[in-house]
Amino acid sequence: MSARSYTYQSIAQSVLDHGIQTMFGLMGDANLFMVDHYVRQGGGTFVPVAYEGSAVLMAMAWSHVSGQIGVATVTHGPALTNCVTALTEGARGHIPMVLLAGDTPVMTPQNLQNIDQREVVKVTGAGFEQMRSPATAAHDVAHAFYRARVEKRPIVLNMPADFMWQEQAHRSVTFPAFAAPAYVPEGDDLDAAVGMIASARRPIILAGGGAADAREALIRLADRLEAPLATTLKAKGLFNGHPYNLDIFGTLSTPATYDAIAQSDCVVCFGTSLHHFTTDKGKLMKGKRVVQINDTPTEVSKNFHADAALVADAALTADNIVWWLNEAEIAPSGFTRDLDMAVLTRHPPGRPGKAKPGCVDFVPALEKLEAALPKARVLTTDGGRFMTEVWCRISAPDPRNFIVTANFGSIGLGLQEAIGAALAAPDRPVVLFTGDGGFMMGGVNEFNTAVRLGLDLIVIVCNDSAYGAEHIQFLDRAMDPGLSQFDWPSFAEVATALGGDGIRVDSNAALETALEAIATRTRPLLIELKLDPEDVPRMRI
Repeated sequence: MSARSYTYQSIAQSVLDHGIQTMFGLMGDANLFMVDHYVRQGGGTFVPVAYEGSAVLMAMAWSHVSGQIGVATVTHGPALTNCVTALTEGARGHIPMVLLAGDTPVMTPQNLQNIDQREVVKVTGAGFEQMRSPATAAHDVAHAFYRARVEKRPIVLNMPADFMWQEQAHRSVTFPAFAAPAYVPEGDDLDAAVGMIASARRPIILAGGGAADAREALIRLADRLEAPLATTLKAKGLFNGHPYNLDIFGTLSTPATYDAIAQSDCVVCFGTSLHHFTTDKGKLMKGKRVVQINDTPTEVSKNFHADAALVADAALTADNIVWWLNEAEIAPSGFTRDLDMAVLTRHPPGRPGKAKPGCVDFVPALEKLEAALPKARVLTTDGGRFMTEVWCRISAPDPRNFIVTANFGSIGLGLQEAIGAALAAPDRPVVLFTGDGGFMMGGVNEFNTAVRLGLDLIVIVCNDSAYGAEHIQFLDRAMDPGLSQFDWPSFAEVATALGGDGIRVDSNAALETALEAIATRTRPLLIELKLDPEDVPRMRI
């Protein structure tokens, strides 16, 4: 007689059938048996978190770095509502992942944790998939994976708790997500785009996160046009090593690069929705032709109406444009011959000696950290006033190894995503820059998770003892900023108490000690930069 098989086992096996060996989550009565089977019989790795939203954030970072579908699981009711910010972050960032969420039994509507979970998910922008019956469990899991990949957003699979112990034989089900690139366009729109590019005398090639896999094709186009290359924030690092790499395009550009962009006459944009941080609310696009190529129709003209727009694959379209330029024997623009790249890519240096006693100068400290941190790293940033200087002055190897947690404008998401990234890239250290408020909100409760997992993690807490954006607004109106200021505990001591190594940096000598500790770290390391709230530059977005 064969052993009995239950729905919870089928769900766990379905995740394994998709090749996912790592799951993040917090157990409750609606998912604990599934998790147990996933680990004990399936051989999967379960990463337990302290707060449910952390599981979603870790899975999203794991997805971003690994290129696979991240998976998280929580129980019902408050467990799901604790994921709302994280799900919104994922939906806004177009990050594919699956959240296996338990649901209260339909026969116990008086359950204290009962809530309309479909409506909760709907407000986040994530997708909702209902598990219909024990018999369809494997099919429903597979469809959630399929939707996550093709819709490029989190999908919440709602799993009624009363299904779990119903007998159901497992059958493996997976659905291929067809990955053929979007077509290369033809007709008047293509003709118009090529005409604008061919006639440009000062063109720039701009790549967003949607073109992160098209590096070589975009370089071929830029070299053919003798045009410089630039990226949006999310594609940071894509053109590292190219002699005409302008780095970030927009409000985060160097002053000289901003001026060069303003003088260009055509911007050819691949895989970007042209957010107003990129265009500086349209200012950088004035007086020039804009061509937009994006394989997602809803991203075309989402934030800016281009002069020509093509719904198409970035790499194929770039190569197609090169073919037409060659066919028409269009001469290169020569724009790059006029560019002094050493001047264009240099951010203004930090000026030491500005911070008050007991603090270190922020920008000079960043410059020293850039030199000391491991180069082959994953760079993760939390939200906060400090982040724009970090984005500008701390390099990322490539877009896959760079995570921005600012899609929803929330703080407190960075450490969780750093943990997910570390598990996806065990061969590389993960560097996280976070603020004091963000670390108190989402870092303290998960730092010990990094310690328990033995991760190679370097956390830099930019501690100005204030909520910086609010602090600035008070000062701008000549008001007392006291309500925005906080007397936090020593984050270095907290990190040490949680099992890591913490170093408080309140002088140049202490900074040198911290830089040396980076090279000799043996456990998660937290460097607390004590900053003067008057010395942190304003946000550049």
